[in-house]
Amino acid sequence: MAERTYRIHIAAELSGVRVELIRAWERRYGVLSPRRTPSGYRVYTDRDVSLLRRLKQLTEEGVSISEAATMLPQLLEELATAQPAPEPVSEAGATSLQSWRDEALAAAAVLDQRRVSQVLNEVLGALTPLKAYEQVLVPLQREVGERWHAGAFSVAQEHLVTQEVRARVISLLHAAPDGGRRRVVLACFPDEQHELGLLGAALRMRHAGLSVTLLGQRTPAAEVGRVARELKAELVGLSAVTDHGAQDFEDSLSRIVAGVPKGTPLWVGGAAARVHQEVCERLGVHLFDNADDWSRLLGG
Repeated sequence: MAERTYRIHIAAELSGVRVELIRAWERRYGVLSPRRTPSGYRVYTDRDVSLLRRLKQLTEEGVSISEAATMLPQLLEELATAQPAPEPVSEAGATSLQSWRDEALAAAAVLDQRRVSQVLNEVLGALTPLKAYEQVLVPLQREVGERWHAGAFSVAQEHLVTQEVRARVISLLHAAPDGGRRRVVLACFPDEQHELGLLGAALRMRHAGLSVTLLGQRTPAAEVGRVARELKAELVGLSAVTDHGAQDFEDSLSRIVAGVPKGTPLWVGGAAARVHQEVCERLGVHLFDNADDWSRLLGG
């Protein structure tokens, strides 16, 4: 049977050692050499988790981590004896996911940004990056938007949550693998400032093994093409959320299409793109309409 392995967030929970500390110990003292999956994730074995627990115990007893690192041969010999494997962390169920979303919404309703932040930190500590993004952050942001449109949330309440969600997505992006060979350029339309969906796309692509260059908000059309040419991008993704009318959408998309090397797949998503599907089809641009399109996009 294949050896059980854990992602770094799960290894941290099993061992009681924070993710940041695990990475620091690896980098500075070489106490662990985790394997990496083809997509670039660190994965840890049961022995790695047991070693982290032992190192944590030693540091709590007053032994410096640098001194503990010199004891690795002895510690590994101790761990070679039969030990019960750590119990796997149970997946968060639908009730837990909804509870986190409800808590964040309740905190936003009373403008308690600190509590919103605490809830989202709990989410990131308990779930894998994609699960946190897809099952908590995205539904939470969607619910906030619906409440704002319905007049149940003020602009301040909407902004409060959006800032916290955006900060978490960026932190997940910074920690995501980005060493793939297939290059992707992602950008918002020239007049588009809503980038949360684009950040999420970048996160999903990096975890799928793609190398993503993220240009973000209000990217001039000429720059999209220039960067795509210089990097020899194999795919260009665009975000168009705010609808300024069919002519404006077509003008912007036409300029981008003209600048991107011929034959490079071009995708566009967002509310405005869905409104102007006919324009996308006429210009030969793929419309990202829903989650079912991921398999086509990632498959090239």
